[in-house]
Amino acid sequence: MARFTVLIVAVVLAFLTAASMPGVTAKKYTVGENKFWNPNINYTIWAQGKHFYLGDWLYFVFDRNQHNILEVNKTDYEGCISDHPIRNWTRGAGRDIVTLNQTKHYYLLDGKGGCYGGMKLAVKVEKLPPPPKSAPVKSIGSVSMVTGFAQFMIPVSLFAFPTMWDLISRMW
Repeated sequence: MARFTVLIVAVVLAFLTAASMPGVTAKKYTVGENKFWNPNINYTIWAQGKHFYLGDWLYFVFDRNQHNILEVNKTDYEGCISDHPIRNWTRGAGRDIVTLNQTKHYYLLDGKGGCYGGMKLAVKVEKLPPPPKSAPVKSIGSVSMVTGFAQFMIPVSLFAFPTMWDLISRMW
C-alpha cells in the first residue's frame, strides 16, 4: 500500500510540475498552403495576418526541376535578382524547409525565373511575445490561495521530485 501511495504522490507531483511550465512550440507554415510554391500566386497576400516567430519554419513544396528557394537581400528581392543569394535553401527534393532561426526580415524568391511570376515571399521574424498576464485571483483574507500554493509548489517541485524518484527506484 505504501508503494502505491508513493507512486500516486510522484505522479501528482510530476503532473503539477509539468502543468506549471508554459508550452511553446514552433509553428510550421506550408507556403501557399494547398497551392504550394508555384507561379501566379500572391505570397504577400498569403503572408498577411500571419505572425512569424523565432523557431517557426516555412515548408516549401515545389517541382525541384523547375524551381528553387533562395534567400536574397531586400534590393535583389524587389528586382527578382538571384545572382548572388545570401543562402540557397533548396536541398533538391522539392520539399524544403526554411528555419526561421533569426529575428530579421527574410527575403525569399525562386531563382529559376519564377520570381517574375510572383514566386517571392518576404517575412519578418519576431521574438515570441511575453505570455499574457494571468487574471487577478481573489484572496482569502490577506493571503491569496494561489500565492500560497505557488510558495509551496516551487520548493516541492524543485526538491521533492528527485526524492520521490529515488524512493520509487528503491522500491522496485
